[in-house]
Amino acid sequence: MITARGNHRFCGRVFAREELGLIQEVVETCAGLSRTELSYTVCELLEWKRANGRLKGTECLSFLERLEGQGFLKLPESQQTGPKKGTRRHIAPATDDPLWANLTGSVGAFLPLDVELVNSRKKRQIFKDLVSRHHYLGYAMPFGARLQYLVYVSRPRRQVVGCVQFSSPAWRMKVRDQWIGWDDATRGRGLQQIVNNSRLLVLPRIRNLASSLLSCVLGRFREDWEVHYGVDPWLVETLVDRERFHGGCYRAANFIVVGETSGRGRMDRFHQRHGAEVKTVMVYPLVKHAARRLRKAHGG
Repeated sequence: MITARGNHRFCGRVFAREELGLIQEVVETCAGLSRTELSYTVCELLEWKRANGRLKGTECLSFLERLEGQGFLKLPESQQTGPKKGTRRHIAPATDDPLWANLTGSVGAFLPLDVELVNSRKKRQIFKDLVSRHHYLGYAMPFGARLQYLVYVSRPRRQVVGCVQFSSPAWRMKVRDQWIGWDDATRGRGLQQIVNNSRLLVLPRIRNLASSLLSCVLGRFREDWEVHYGVDPWLVETLVDRERFHGGCYRAANFIVVGETSGRGRMDRFHQRHGAEVKTVMVYPLVKHAARRLRKAHGG
């Protein structure tokens, strides 16, 4: 987004003309660096960091690619051989006879559920494979910060029954912002306290499994996010495709319906897809008086 003064806004940060000039200079004079190395170099120079001090390399790379798409600069050829983050979806064919296919009944027969953070190559592959095969949206690496979870039952034997992913929130969402009572300035200060539940996959048809699974994950999520990113999240948001789902599991897990989207989608910056995919917006406060705290975020 280009502001009235010719500045650029991306992921909640406004880049002044002077900073854009510095970015151009870095890209032109450091031709031997890869795209990833350039993104971290720019982060260091501009001190673009998370609350825990880590550089926002992923966001910066996306910003550089956007600037390239606008003809502002020319990046080196991508050395990436896999799919581009946040864009290409992986949708694999479902297996004919999955291990969990015969699990039925009520969730009470399978408790307690075991929640594991995805923190190894093996777990990441399991998560990616299951979401690719069995989620209607497939798998796409999200932009920015993210945490992923695998949920297991141990009876009749230990196996994965669900996948949950959290990632960076939508920059602007009218009904959410109205529910909070945000103006543009306050949203910019408080947005990091919101996290998006961007994937929920529940595999077997066990009654009440989805809401129980959500509750278990949310019970530990706030602490995990703060450990990884140095930010205490106050609100979880999610978007439910109203043509496919009622959102009953979210309601049962105490999510609040705040309205519907315009159908543009999170990344539709140029208003080209209005009404295309209207979704129900639901939120889950992780703290008391979440909306009030978000309105006053870092306001002194």
